[in-house]
Amino acid sequence: MVKGIRKEAYDCEKYVSGKSMDEVMAEYGLSSVIKLGSNENQYGPYETAFKEMQAEVGRINIYPEKNYIRLKELLGEKLGVTKDWVSLGHGAGNVLDSVAKTLLEDGDEVIVPQQSYRLYREISKIMGAKVIEVPLNDSYTIDLNDFKKALTPKTKIVWICNPNNPTGSIIDKDSFSSFIDAMPENCWMVLDEAYAEFCDSDLLPDVMKFIKEGKNVIDIHTFSKYYGLAGGRIGYLVASPEFVNWYDTVSEPFNANRIGLAGAVALMENEEECKKYGDLMIHDREWLNEELTKLGCKCYPSYANFVFFETPYSASEIGEKLLQKGIIVRPCGGWGYEKHLRVSIGTTEQNKEFLQGIKEVLQTMN
Repeated sequence: MVKGIRKEAYDCEKYVSGKSMDEVMAEYGLSSVIKLGSNENQYGPYETAFKEMQAEVGRINIYPEKNYIRLKELLGEKLGVTKDWVSLGHGAGNVLDSVAKTLLEDGDEVIVPQQSYRLYREISKIMGAKVIEVPLNDSYTIDLNDFKKALTPKTKIVWICNPNNPTGSIIDKDSFSSFIDAMPENCWMVLDEAYAEFCDSDLLPDVMKFIKEGKNVIDIHTFSKYYGLAGGRIGYLVASPEFVNWYDTVSEPFNANRIGLAGAVALMENEEECKKYGDLMIHDREWLNEELTKLGCKCYPSYANFVFFETPYSASEIGEKLLQKGIIVRPCGGWGYEKHLRVSIGTTEQNKEFLQGIKEVLQTMN
């Protein structure tokens, strides 16, 4: 045991990433690899953003200024609020972490989906909160009725990923309002909508409506997925100006990098490329589900930039065989789904290569 480490840290689990492209090439003697395990946007960075990011490199020695304010203004305009309702962070993960620091105290309770983004659990534990895990239902969906049963007077945060990672499912939006009304007075709903742009907005709750009504709701988004800036590390939240003030007090100053900000501003001012390739990824997602079903896989509806499916075989074994072919995917055993895989939507060419690869792997296992 290392002296001086907070006792809460010993209850946390370190994030374990998959093998990198370089590691896979070195281990299997490959000259190229396609990475479909981290839900990145393989069409990015878009030319619109790339040009502005290149121009910004010469100012990397100076803290971000103009674009830091400009991005909040653009996001506010898009959402129908002023910039005082918006704040930024180093990717959605940093925003989530700062929200936890702003709200949680020792002895608070949080509710998290048992099969979802792991960070919710760990950032809550480090703040001394008790984590209540609620499993997904038989449809691999977050059921807010089950969450409602877990509410107590000590519940401080309800973490919801919608669409959910790794299943791609969405909550029943009609139950959202009644759940918000059922929350204790000091409880906050934190909705992580990292993948929302890949879903028809009519299927999702109108989160801004609840925020404008003064409900304890925080909406979190990222430029990593739809906008293709995962390495730019730009995330943001929308909440009441009162909450944003406290969030800004707790979070670090200039909490977004200059290069990423330049790209994000450029894309917000011209989203045509994002829509073009976003629509293509949605098309390929549905096509891939159809083709995987033909191969005997059991596919589930996904509203994100990945597919989630089940085979009769060990997901880790399939994942290993695909690695040997230079294809990185995400077996879902870590979530308790031993026969399920999550595969990011890549370029159309990459999706075809994955489909051919898994077809060959499944043939060897029949």
